[in-house]
This record gives sequence, C-alpha cells and structure tokens, in this order.
Amino acid sequence: MRVAKPVLLSAHDDRELRALARRKRVEARVQLRARIVLLAASGLQDKEIALRLDTERRLVARWRARFLVEGVAGLLRDATRPGRPRSARISTHVAEVVRVTLEERPSNSTQWSTRSLAAHLGTNATAVARIWREHGLRPHRVKTFKLSNDPQFIDKLEDIVGLYLAPPEHALVLCCDEKTQIQALDRTQPGLPLKRGRNQTMTHDYKRNGVTTLFAAMNMLTGEVLSMTDQLHRHQEWLRFLKTIDRATPKNKQLHLIVDNYATHKHPEVRAWLAKHPRFHMHFTPTSASWLNMVERFFRDITDNSIRRGVFSSVAELEAAIHAYIATHNANPKPFIWTAKAADILAKVTRARSTLNKIRSN
Repeated sequence: MRVAKPVLLSAHDDRELRALARRKRVEARVQLRARIVLLAASGLQDKEIALRLDTERRLVARWRARFLVEGVAGLLRDATRPGRPRSARISTHVAEVVRVTLEERPSNSTQWSTRSLAAHLGTNATAVARIWREHGLRPHRVKTFKLSNDPQFIDKLEDIVGLYLAPPEHALVLCCDEKTQIQALDRTQPGLPLKRGRNQTMTHDYKRNGVTTLFAAMNMLTGEVLSMTDQLHRHQEWLRFLKTIDRATPKNKQLHLIVDNYATHKHPEVRAWLAKHPRFHMHFTPTSASWLNMVERFFRDITDNSIRRGVFSSVAELEAAIHAYIATHNANPKPFIWTAKAADILAKVTRARSTLNKIRSN
C-alpha cells in the first residue's frame, strides 16, 4: 500500500490551520484544505481523509503535497488554470459594453438591461451581466439624494453635531419629530403564517381604517423615547406634546430640542409658550436635512418592526401597537451613537455641490 508523506506542523502552522478550519468567513474550499492538512498531520492516510471529509483521494493528495512544498500560504490560492489569455478582441468588447452602458441610452427606455444591451451589441446577456459585475455597473439601480439650500446650513450643522458630540452639562438633548399619516391598514383577506418551506403571505390590497400621528422625543444619551399619538398634527397638538415633555423631565434640567422646520414648530402660539419656559432651547435642522435628526432612525425601526407588516382594524389598535413597541423599547433603551464630525459632513456636501455644478455646466 502506498504511504503518503507525513505532515509535521509547527505550533504556528497548527494555530493558523485550526483558525482557517473553523472561521465562518473563510471560503469553504480553503476550510476543506485546512482540514485535510490537519487530518494528515494526525497520521491519517489520503484514503482515510477522503472518506472522512467526503471528497476525492486525489484532491487530498494534491493539497497534502502543496502544503509540504509551500506551507499554509499554498492553501490560500488556487493554481493557475490552463488556457490562453484573453485576446485583444475580448478586451475591446468589454470596453465597448462599458462605454455604451455609461454614455448611451436605449431608444425606448431610460436604462439598459442585460438583454437589451446584449441585443444592441450582438452578444449575450450573461456576458453583459459578468462585465457589469466586474466593473461595478448597476444601471437598473438609482440612489436618491437632496442637498440643502439653507443659507444657514453650516451654522445649523455645527450646532446640532456639536450637541451630539459634546452635549451640554446639566441638560437633556431631545431629538423630536412627528411621524405623520401612519395608516391603520387591515388586509382584505387573512394571510398564511410562516412555516417551513413557505414564506408568510399577505394580500397586496388593504382597507384603510384611519390615520394617526406619532409625536416622539428621543433622549440622545439614553435612547429612551417620550411619545404621544393623535389623529391631528396641528400646532395645538405640538404644543400639547411640549407640555408633556415639560412634565416628564426633571425641572432642574435645561432642554435642548432638535426639530425640523415644520410650520407648527414655529407657530406664534408655540413661540409664546416657549418664551414663558426658558429652559426649552430649540435647534432647527437645515431645510432638506432631516437626516440630522437622530429620531428618524427610531422612526425607521418602529416602521420596520411594528407598523409596516401589522394588521390593524382601527386607529385605536394601531396606537396600542405603537405604544406597546415604545414601552418595550424603553424597558431596555439603546442610544444611537453619532460619530460623524461637522467638518467631514461639510466636506462631503462640498464635493457633491462641486460635482453637481460640473454636470450643470456640461
């Protein structure tokens, strides 16, 4: 019987191979190679290793031999495959696919698909998809953006980011906003629950049973949320929410509220009430920059986790679900940590404006 060459591992190689064999983010084929060498080092022959790992004996012999020559580094790369290199004609074809994708549009659509571009260039859709993937081209996807035109953008940005990164002492920083037009949607037919081999089902159509508005104030340091719901969102309801905040917070604390430029936040009656309560300090986000308000992150969570897939036969049922979610959140609140500095945000906005100006000039 043929006896395979023995494998002797140093302490360093043994640690590295064991890490490769069990690390989750390592490719499966690299994990297999590491396990082959570890079993070989334990004294097993190639046939025994192949049976244990459910693979071929020739594969085991190949990686045993590779390790004996190149060590652990040899297990991390594949051997060079035979075959001729890509021809200049293929390179030209790739360049043409990239050029047409970036510079031209089809006559009957706003963007290319793999099939329409393949038909246009006389190639196949699989090749187009591979070229797009290699060059990071995704013409079917569009990202939205909005740059603020607020003349006081820099001052407001530095003010709010300063509150996040260096909150004042003996004060609370509250991120406040309204989530309006939350619909109490009921489905026209009952769906099926999740089970093995089948997703949960839900009808595409629904019945509207009214709307409500969630008023929320999130403590920036603790993540705890003060809330109120109402079917209206006028300045009267905002003023009532401010009074709720006033009652629910320690009287010896100054309150810094970060809010957007919604008209109800600046109503004369609201301003008059704030003038009588000097511990309230309002900080307005720049126009078209609601992303500066961290409560928006909480609104995303409650939408994804409680509202979007919920079924509500009435507004009262919807509001009960909202308050239950917030109560659970407040039982173990976790703050959102702001890390971006004002200078970094401003530099990014400046680059975006420069790019827009170049596009306009062309």
